[in-house]
Amino acid sequence: MTGTYRIAGRSIRIDSLFEEVQRLCADYREETETVDIAVRTVPEDIAFEQEKSEKERTISGLPPVRYEDSYLETLAVYRQIAERMPAYDTVLFHGSCIAVDGAAYLFTAKSGTGKSTHTRLWREMLGEKAVMVNDDKPLIRLTKDGAVICGTPWDGKHHLSSRTEVPLKAICLLERAAENSIRPAGLYECYPMLLQQVYRPMDGAAMKKTLELIDRLAASVSLWRLGCNMDPEAARISYNAMKD
Repeated sequence: MTGTYRIAGRSIRIDSLFEEVQRLCADYREETETVDIAVRTVPEDIAFEQEKSEKERTISGLPPVRYEDSYLETLAVYRQIAERMPAYDTVLFHGSCIAVDGAAYLFTAKSGTGKSTHTRLWREMLGEKAVMVNDDKPLIRLTKDGAVICGTPWDGKHHLSSRTEVPLKAICLLERAAENSIRPAGLYECYPMLLQQVYRPMDGAAMKKTLELIDRLAASVSLWRLGCNMDPEAARISYNAMKD
């Protein structure tokens, strides 16, 4: 099965073993004769994703889960895309991103901290003004004018995303706290989390380029640290601080 898609400003042809990944990307379909990135999966790619999942679950103290090959292929396809995107000044970033009035705000944290819950509070507070860019794995393109965050089909279990590209204004490191508070953060304290949440390519040259792109990303947006509970006040405090 084959389809061509426009994602983060690039034309991507996907040759897949299963139809699921083609369905996943259907909203991004765009036929073109020029292809920037060609992705083709083989059974070994699927086996790699299953083995990786089992290792990660073992480290976390969880029992292994056998996933459907069709689902594992969606992960394998995005891994191939992420490996090649640094060549186009673009990185995959793990976080939940919401846009308001043409500016995007990206929340990142360790899994289970509450990124998606926090952006849901923004949507409840701001209504139609707030647009989900991507709730899980957006792509960030670095341009001469700054960072642009892009919706992708890989958007989390609730499938919250838009086929859109929005200037990225701020990245906020989120952590649980009894009281809600937010403050500007420096690169030194943010860099470890930025490095952790960016996809790190296996190719050496692509990894070197990724490190350069992280530096450019950090220099092009404001950085914040948010301590929050799940009270709606957390959304009000973070929005009011970062929008100005």
